[in-house]
This record gives sequence, structure tokens and C-alpha cells, in this order.
Amino acid sequence: MTAFASVVDALFADPNIGRDAVYTSDGGAPLLVRAVARRADAVTDFGDARLWSETTRIDLRAAEVQSPRPGDRIEIDGEAFLIQGEPVRDRERLVWTVDLRPA
Repeated sequence: MTAFASVVDALFADPNIGRDAVYTSDGGAPLLVRAVARRADAVTDFGDARLWSETTRIDLRAAEVQSPRPGDRIEIDGEAFLIQGEPVRDRERLVWTVDLRPA
């Protein structure tokens, strides 16, 4: 295991950062995973206008979720979400970042 992988595992295990979540692939069985939530606002330029929107993104460990897809379901703290758009992995290929929308 690389040093970076050890740090990622420690971050996801930290109760102040990581949270329990239930991941269900489209047509699959529910799986308990750890997630790091990011609920940052996004500002997008569209011509001369700037659009503000709330976003919900989470990070998932690739060791727990091998290939998340749009339409897969995530439940965190009783809230249900669906993955939208294509998930993106980090450079080390240890963490998926997924965009969510309410289910």
C-alpha cells in the first residue's frame, strides 16, 4: 500500500470527515461504504452571465466502489441521491468523485 493510499484510508475512516453511506448500483444489492461529502456551491459562466447553483458531490473509495455509474443510488444520513454525469477518479485512481442529484 502506498503512503497516499494509507492517507486516503485514514481520511475516510475519520468520523469527522467520512460518513457511512449505502451505495446501490442500478439493479444491484445495497453495499455499506464510506463517503466524504462535498456540498460546495458552483459558479458557471454562461455567455456574459454567471450562474450559481448548489451542488452535491461525494468522494467514494475505489476499493469499495469499483465502477459507479449514472443512475446508481447513494443514501447518506437518510437522504437519497442518484449519481448524475460520469464519475471521475483521482490521479492515483483511489477515489471516485461523483455528482449527485436528489432521488
